[in-house]
Amino acid sequence: MSPTSPLASALARSDLDVPPAGAKEHAGHPDGVCATARIRAAHNGRVTTLPQLRSDGPFHLRRMRTDSNAATVGIIGAMSAPLGGDRLTLDITAEDRAELEITTAAATLALRGPTTEAATYDVRLTAGEHAHLRWLPQPLISAAGSNLRQTYTVELAATSRLVLREEQLLGRADEEPGHLVSRILIRRAGRPLLDQHTAYGAPEPGWDGPAILNRHRAVGQLLVVDPRLDVRRDPVLLGEGTKDGCAVLAPLANGPALLATAIAPPTSTLRELLDEAHALTR
Repeated sequence: MSPTSPLASALARSDLDVPPAGAKEHAGHPDGVCATARIRAAHNGRVTTLPQLRSDGPFHLRRMRTDSNAATVGIIGAMSAPLGGDRLTLDITAEDRAELEITTAAATLALRGPTTEAATYDVRLTAGEHAHLRWLPQPLISAAGSNLRQTYTVELAATSRLVLREEQLLGRADEEPGHLVSRILIRRAGRPLLDQHTAYGAPEPGWDGPAILNRHRAVGQLLVVDPRLDVRRDPVLLGEGTKDGCAVLAPLANGPALLATAIAPPTSTLRELLDEAHALTR
């Protein structure tokens, strides 16, 4: 996670730093951190509670105050991560009828680190019957020289609801991005709903060409899964005819789900496009 969290003082990692409590060094990569943070939300018949909130490595988990019966957890970056060689996992479960929202305090910054070995960042989301799970982090920034493999693995019950937002910024100001590979694998009621693979940055061929990003540097997606959705609609194109990015909102074939995919020059425009698409799903 980014070391610039506004919610807590971050701990910058150097060659002399000792990994935080609970973090383990990854075998074969003594400078890499292996950590798994866990969140489990349950419904007690009245409100959503958090029987498990386990921080680890760079993930410091904080329950946020809300005015509803839902639970909100903020993830604060406790150190610079992911770096090359890191093995990071977030395991998040919303049990039956639980309502859980996950946010991050700041952008996640992928850096090269002490090794060119790829870092892995796995997000595992599980939602039970009639649960509502919202994954709404700040953007992931792929800095020059970084090498990251990010994976979302999502298991949904037939009656659960999901809002998943993914935003990626390819390079900081005036720099080329690192190598970023992302996969989203979603199953609903035991059946595949979405299996998507994207890759940006060298050595991927043509990733910034006119057929893909057309030199844009912000890319993102918003997935809404809801049994109440009316998905009998044609795809909707947002931002058509402008140079400030565009998005398309389209139904998925195997379930009550809508997927918005957007590209834009800055992240602010990307968020506006995804928010506009989200409004159309309601």
